[in-house]
Amino acid sequence: MNLPNYFFADLPPEAVQSSAMIEAACDTLKRNREKYLQPRTTEEIVKILCEVATEWQQPANKFRKLALDLGPAATGFSKAILEKGLDDFFGRFTPENFQALLEQELGHAQRLDQFVADASEKQHCKAMVHGPQFLVHIAAGNLPNPTLMSLTLGLLTRSAQFVKCASGAALLPRLFAHSIYELDHKLGACLEIAEWRGGNRELEMVLFAHADCLTATGNDETLAAIRAQLPAKVRFLGYGQRVSFGFVTREVLRDETIAEIVSHAVDDMIAWDQNGCLSPHVFYVEERGAVESDKFAQLLAVELAKREATAPRGKIPVEAAAAIASKRSIYETIATHRADAKIWSSQNSTAWTVVFEHDVRFQFSCLNRFVYVKPVPDVNAVMQGVDELYGKVSTVGVAAPPEKMKELALRFARWGATRICPLGQMQNPPLTWRHDGRPALGDLIIWTDFEL
Repeated sequence: MNLPNYFFADLPPEAVQSSAMIEAACDTLKRNREKYLQPRTTEEIVKILCEVATEWQQPANKFRKLALDLGPAATGFSKAILEKGLDDFFGRFTPENFQALLEQELGHAQRLDQFVADASEKQHCKAMVHGPQFLVHIAAGNLPNPTLMSLTLGLLTRSAQFVKCASGAALLPRLFAHSIYELDHKLGACLEIAEWRGGNRELEMVLFAHADCLTATGNDETLAAIRAQLPAKVRFLGYGQRVSFGFVTREVLRDETIAEIVSHAVDDMIAWDQNGCLSPHVFYVEERGAVESDKFAQLLAVELAKREATAPRGKIPVEAAAAIASKRSIYETIATHRADAKIWSSQNSTAWTVVFEHDVRFQFSCLNRFVYVKPVPDVNAVMQGVDELYGKVSTVGVAAPPEKMKELALRFARWGATRICPLGQMQNPPLTWRHDGRPALGDLIIWTDFEL
């Protein structure tokens, strides 16, 4: 891959990063922000981001081609899964969507540029917002989209940014940063992409000392360890472990609609190979539909087999494959002795697995296209089954008639789910999505009131 050495992640693998290099990079990023980023208008930044996204969606774009050529080996996702995931992500980058995001988060699209009055204030008070001078991201290694979105939000808030990727996970953030640099090198000069194994205290202490705000994605233990090391002045935004599930009501389990419902469920399962907080572990399926719940599970297996031919699962670690094989063995034994338990799985591989059982309790999946289908009498049984997950559920994907969706959304929202969406859209949230129920830009910015 012939890319210029603009970022630490561009250095050869044998290169050693030192605390002095990190210190110099932080100082340079802050100076570049003051010269090149802070004077930009929001409109200018949105225009550049939309142009970058448009380029990424072109088959001939060199960064897209590199992502699809090198991505399978670097990320573990197949080319088809990467292609769909990147198209979905960059397809959200439109001027209209950014306008909606800015108005949702800030009340006015120009609040990052100037003082603006709210209509309710009757011009007696105006307000504007600004982002952190220096924003650090500690990125997880499982999915690229959260890191790309963090960079996008940081550019909107005019923040110099340093992204520390997990070891071996820098390819897509690096290519995204290069694509920004190529379109506008001054904007790209306000970004740094690096990777090293977590726990390098010498490098991280320098980085943490410079940060005004730090975002981190990982398990709860990792977030606690990072928080404990941060200076008191640093604002910390941690995104920890969350899970998601689907719910299918009996009204849509009809012969004329079942193929579409199953296809949507599989869309959610295979997106990013079921890795990430938005992926379903379980599909709860109401009983007494025209198509019964065990038939739904069987059709799910048939569709997964078809998708394996067109959008195969990527290569997974040996230990992940062993976990799937072990769990399969358990359920094969159970299914042999119980008529109400069934299992369908790919032959001669761990590519996909569907387990059908009558236990309503939420089960954590092995992921990598391993899912549970659980029949339930009604939504009350679902609430009972997921009760122990209170505060840990990200998304509920629902297949229901329109007149029932509002009622179910209200029920799940009052219980604590932070996002309810149609089945088939679980891994494709809008640009305005509030991650873990928190404001995307609102967590980053500081408000200034101007009283007239």
